[in-house]
Amino acid sequence: MRPDQTILEFIIVFNPFNAPARAAIKRGAALVTALLLVSCASEPPKSLVTPFPPVTRQPLPTAGQPAQHHVHEPMRGVWLATVSRLDWPPVTSVNGTSSSQRIRLQQQSLTDKLDKLKSLGINTVFFQVKPDATALWPSKILPWSDMLTGKIGDDPGYDPLQFMLDEAHKRGIKVHAWFNPYRVSVNTQPSTVNEMNRTLSLHPASVFVLHRDWIRTAGDRYVIDPGIPEARDWITSIVAEVVARYPIDGVQFDDYFYAESAGSLLNDKQTFSRYGGGFSSKADWRRHNTQQLIEQVSRTIKQLKPDVEFGVSPAGVWRNLSHDPAGSDTRGAAAYDEAFADTRRWVQQGLLDYIAPQLYWPFSRQAARYDVLANWWAEVVKPTRTRLYIGLALYKVGEPSKIEPDWTREGGVPELKKQLDLNESNPNIGGTILFRENYLNQPQTQQAVSYLKSRWGG
Repeated sequence: MRPDQTILEFIIVFNPFNAPARAAIKRGAALVTALLLVSCASEPPKSLVTPFPPVTRQPLPTAGQPAQHHVHEPMRGVWLATVSRLDWPPVTSVNGTSSSQRIRLQQQSLTDKLDKLKSLGINTVFFQVKPDATALWPSKILPWSDMLTGKIGDDPGYDPLQFMLDEAHKRGIKVHAWFNPYRVSVNTQPSTVNEMNRTLSLHPASVFVLHRDWIRTAGDRYVIDPGIPEARDWITSIVAEVVARYPIDGVQFDDYFYAESAGSLLNDKQTFSRYGGGFSSKADWRRHNTQQLIEQVSRTIKQLKPDVEFGVSPAGVWRNLSHDPAGSDTRGAAAYDEAFADTRRWVQQGLLDYIAPQLYWPFSRQAARYDVLANWWAEVVKPTRTRLYIGLALYKVGEPSKIEPDWTREGGVPELKKQLDLNESNPNIGGTILFRENYLNQPQTQQAVSYLKSRWGG
């Protein structure tokens, strides 16, 4: 048994197939075909994975506890997205290539990116290892990501997370494993449903078929209902698997908690009826659910590996001043009200090692001024131990915009300089993270990239 397996067995209990399930498998392809055609209303297959209950609960840090002044180099980070192959792997590596060619192209692309990041002075990569309900490592809980091969569950022939860690650490770059906790798919198309249904005969299969009762639609995607306690345990077990097995430097959740849209709301009426007792409003109950996940994941990481950092990258506005006297002087969509994420509370309770709000606006955007929000967040973290990194909108640089013209003036360099100057001058701001990696390679950003290299890479 490898050393990490002992830890994993403590966290995740894998139920073997029971006798009826084994018999069903032996009955062959005809039954499997029938199972693939089971309607959404049918009884879901029994899960082959039973998450271990949350690790031993430990007391929360005392609110308002004085900051511990560890020495941290300034964060100069970048998000590297794998969902829809936005940044990696290259689409050309998946279409019409042999297995050996695909591996070579994907690995070469990643090392080329890391070389460029090092030359720019980037010291941390936030690598999206769970873009949906699939994995970019050999998981015992999630099937392989179709981003790697074009088909969910297909072994890519190497371990992308381990490869990233080896190559990044070799270059002195830290790696934070970036998880999208609740997303199951990026759309609800029949082809996507068929692809997930086809995993039923695999081990592990997609959560879409193992726990069909957890699945909802929201924002025109399939998602897991955040109000189901067992689903939160399952997500925690996924994070624990990565933390236990890999020498990652950190774990990050993005802003997709309750990710609804006006035309595609999450229907959790029955879940609220079952679990919402004691809450006067569904909104408060939803925030409680998000809080439970953050507490659970935070404790799990710290019990497994205390040195692995845990952070969240929420929407930039916690609450607007018009709704809350503690809020920022802004008029933007608020994480507290829209995503049901009380991000300020997580900072105050010491649940996060860092928070990286997405401040994707220029100084001139009156509804959500960059400086107003950066300084507001700096005051939030000031009495705590949580570090503040600012998410910056590299994707807007060089893009014409009537309401935000500053991104195109002189290639966006003056706006970029002002934002970095503010970040580096405020002692409560620990650095900057760029969204996202592939925009470093676009023609419209090249003046800004040259500026970054002169500022960070020199």
